[in-house]
Amino acid sequence: MILTVTLNAALDVTYRVDRLRPQASNRVRSVTERAGGKGVNVSRVLHALGERTAVTGLAGGATGVLLRGELASAGLTDELVPISGESRRTTAVVDESAGDTTVLLEPGPVVRPEEWDRILDRIDALLPGAMAVVFSGSLPQGVPADAYAELVRLARSHGVPAVVDADGPALRAALAGMPTLVKPNADELAAVTGLSDPVAAAESLRGAGARSVVASLGAEGLIAVTAYGSWRARQPERLSGNPTGAGDAAVAALALGLVDGTPWPDRLAEAVALSAAAVAAPLAGDFDSAVHARLRPLVEVRPLRSPQCP
Repeated sequence: MILTVTLNAALDVTYRVDRLRPQASNRVRSVTERAGGKGVNVSRVLHALGERTAVTGLAGGATGVLLRGELASAGLTDELVPISGESRRTTAVVDESAGDTTVLLEPGPVVRPEEWDRILDRIDALLPGAMAVVFSGSLPQGVPADAYAELVRLARSHGVPAVVDADGPALRAALAGMPTLVKPNADELAAVTGLSDPVAAAESLRGAGARSVVASLGAEGLIAVTAYGSWRARQPERLSGNPTGAGDAAVAALALGLVDGTPWPDRLAEAVALSAAAVAAPLAGDFDSAVHARLRPLVEVRPLRSPQCP
């Protein structure tokens, strides 16, 4: 089982419009509401791949009720901890004509100290049954600034490899816990290191505590810097669509590759193909299986330096 932790879980609301016109009224073609947050999206992808997964994190209020109800409808194992605050909503507006998406992110609830203690206890109880754990997304107010470092150390105490997908201070603090893998995007990588070269920035994160760093470069694919070598993986073509869940699909592939012991080049090819297939799907957490199957053998993976071992 791969456990995903989404401390700032959300109800994702997606509006689709023919053409988004700023500062004007826009007629919505369709509206979709579903449980979201980065870790939830990771679990959706894993579930669609036939892998066992469970979702934990924090959820509260009327939005939290809707969120948990949708998780149940999707067949995802719900291990969320209830809180007194109202869970956030995220709003994505998909412009069909331009093939791009505008996303609005609410800050989320304020978490009380006793609620933080409860989620620590829940994660501690779930880790013995996990092959890997994914900590991803923003931190709600009230959660310690070094929350991810504390959680990574908790995973390490159980011998469970930990993947962190976060940005800014949350990512920087997580490095002290020595996570197995961190997966920022190019902008997040530059912001946390101050370095414009993504390979040098990834090396910097490894030096600060991460065992492996995979950075997503959008349509340019992924780079990976690990103890065993460094690679760049590129997708064969650019796809238009909704990129909101692309990074989460990549994390799902990377976590699964970690559990299965898949060689790094194959792991990265799968992450690139699955990420691209997520862009082709209408909602975050989904992927187009036909696009995935078509692109997977076409992904190019080349070493950035000679690997030390397989």
